[in-house]
Amino acid sequence: MALHPALAEVTRRVVERSAGPRGAYLSRIRDARTEGPVRGGMGCANLAHGFAACGVQDKLWLRGDVTPNIAIVSAYNDMLSAHQPLKDYPDLLKSAIRAAGGTAQFAGGVPAMCDGITQGRAGMELSLFSRDVVAMATAVALSHDMFDGALLLGVCDKIVPGLVIGALSFGHLPVLLVPAGPMASGLPNGEKAKVRKRFEAGEIGREQLLAAEAASYHSPGTCTFYGTANSNQLLMEVMGLHLPGASFVPPGTKLRDALTEAAGRRVLELTGLTGGYLPVGELLDERAFVNGVVALLATGGSTNHTLHLVAMAAAAGIELTWDDFDELSKVTPLLTRLYPNGSADVNHFHAAGGTAFLIGELIDAGLLHADARTVGGGTLAEYRKVPEAEGGGVEWRDTVSVSGDTAVLRPVAEPFDAHGGLHTVRGNLGRAVIKVSAVRPEHRTIEAPARVFDSQQRFQDAFAAGELDRDVVVVVRNQGPRANGMPELHRLTPPLSVLQDRGHRVALVTDGRMSGASGAVPAAIHVSPEAAAGGPLARVRDGDVVRLDADAGVLEVLVPDEEFQAREPAAGPPGETWGTGRELFGAFRAAVGPAERGAGVFS
Repeated sequence: MALHPALAEVTRRVVERSAGPRGAYLSRIRDARTEGPVRGGMGCANLAHGFAACGVQDKLWLRGDVTPNIAIVSAYNDMLSAHQPLKDYPDLLKSAIRAAGGTAQFAGGVPAMCDGITQGRAGMELSLFSRDVVAMATAVALSHDMFDGALLLGVCDKIVPGLVIGALSFGHLPVLLVPAGPMASGLPNGEKAKVRKRFEAGEIGREQLLAAEAASYHSPGTCTFYGTANSNQLLMEVMGLHLPGASFVPPGTKLRDALTEAAGRRVLELTGLTGGYLPVGELLDERAFVNGVVALLATGGSTNHTLHLVAMAAAAGIELTWDDFDELSKVTPLLTRLYPNGSADVNHFHAAGGTAFLIGELIDAGLLHADARTVGGGTLAEYRKVPEAEGGGVEWRDTVSVSGDTAVLRPVAEPFDAHGGLHTVRGNLGRAVIKVSAVRPEHRTIEAPARVFDSQQRFQDAFAAGELDRDVVVVVRNQGPRANGMPELHRLTPPLSVLQDRGHRVALVTDGRMSGASGAVPAAIHVSPEAAAGGPLARVRDGDVVRLDADAGVLEVLVPDEEFQAREPAAGPPGETWGTGRELFGAFRAAVGPAERGAGVFS
C-alpha cells in the first residue's frame, strides 16, 4: 500500500530537519561498535570484576569472545501493581538465554514512580524529572562495557521513555523491551468516574470512594484505563521494540511467560555476534517515531507523549515537533474508544483485535511505515499477527480481518472520528496541546471570563466555596517544568466535570500536565512558554475573556495587545506548591527545557 501523502511529507520534513544531529548520532554509535564482544578489549582486572559473581559456566563463556552477554535493566518493585510481575522475569530470561547459548546479567534497577499514588501530592513534583533519572540510571547500568544487548523491563508513565532515552545513549546495542501486561478488568471505568464525581459533589463519603477505587485497581498488572502506561505499551509495539502482540497479554499466564522467554532468545539474535545485528539507535529511526505519533493519534492516547516522543526522538538525534503531531492528526482517523475516551479498557481492546488489527488497518490506509524495522526480526508489516503459546514457545498466527467489537475498535473505513485524538492550539497565550477524543464537539469551543489560580489547592478551595458555578475558563499557571516539575493535575478533572454537567461552559488552560486521564472537559495543557519562564499566562488576570477553539486551533486572551503586553507578569508560584523535591531537583528545574522540546534536561 502506498504511503499517505501527508505521512510521506511529514516524514520527509523530519528527515530533512534532523539530518545534522541524526548523522552525528549514527556516526557516534557506529564508532562504538566493536568486532566481537567489547569486553574482549578489557583489561584482565576489569573483566574479572565483571564476572566475579557468575556461576562456573557463565564465567567460562564470558572469558571467551563468542558468547553474547545480555544486560537486564528492570523497574521492578513490589509496591506498584504494574511492576510487581517483573519480579521473576530476570530468572526466566536468564534461563531462556542460557538455553539458547548466551549469558545474561542483571545490570541495574531504575526507580519507578506511580503517578496514581503521588497524584495531588508533593511527590508528583518529582514525576516528570524521574524520566531523566531513569534515563541516567539506565545509562549507568549499560556503562560497564560487559554487554552485547539489553532487555529493558518497565511499564509505566515516565519509566518506559526513560529506559529508551538511556538505552539510546548506548545506541550501538540491540535493545528489546519486555512488558508485564494489564491487570484483569475491575470496576468499569465509567462507574468509577461516576463515583468520583459524586464524591466531588458531596453526595458520598470517603469510604464509598475508596471502595470504588479499590475495586478498580485491584491486582498485579498495569491499570487498565488507556493512560500513559498503556499508551507506552502500544507505542513500543508499533515502534518495533516489543515482540508482536506482546503489549496487552496479562501477567501470570502461559502466554505471558512464553513471550518473556521469547524476548530473551530474540535479543541474542539481534547482537553483533549472530549476523542479525540491529542496534536500537538504528531501529528507532524517523519512520519509527512517525509511526509512534500516528498510533498515539489513532487511539486517542496520552498527552504525555507529546513530551515523551519528542524527548525520545531527540535522544536518537531526531527533531520531532508539535507541528508533526498536528499535521498527522488531520489525516489520522480515531479508531478506538478506550477510557477516558470511552467506557472500554485495554483488555476489551485486546479482545477486539488489539494491536494486530490496529496496525493492519493503519498499514492498509498508508498511515504507517510498514517497512520500519522491528525487534521481531522483520518489518512492522509482520506485526499483523497474534501470538499463541505453542508447546514450549510462541507461534504467531494471522489475525482476524474484522474487529471483534466495533464499539471499542473500528476499521479505517468506519472511524469514530475522521481526525486524531490530539490537537494543538496557539495564539497570544502561547501554544498548547488539547486531547479532543473524549470532548464532545459542542464543548470544543468556549469563550468565557478567566479565573486564575497558582495551585490545584486554591482551585479546589474556590470550587468548594461555590465561586466557580458559572461559565469559566480556569487558568492554572506556574505548573510547568521550570516552576514545580510540571505535575499532573488530575484533581482538577472531577470538579470541572461537575461544573460542565451543570450546564456551564467550562475549559482549563494550564502550563501543567493532565496525562492520559484528561477527560470530557476541554483542557489546553502544556502551554508553552510556561508562566515561570515569562510566558503570557503570567499576564492573565481574573475576568479576562479567554477563547479556546480546539477545532480551529485557537488559544487567545481577548485583551488589546498593547494593554496585555504592558502588564507586569504575576509573581512566581507560591511556596506551598513546592514539595519535598525542591532542593534535590533544583538543578533539573534550572536546566529543564520547554514542553515543546520534551520538557527534559536531555532533549
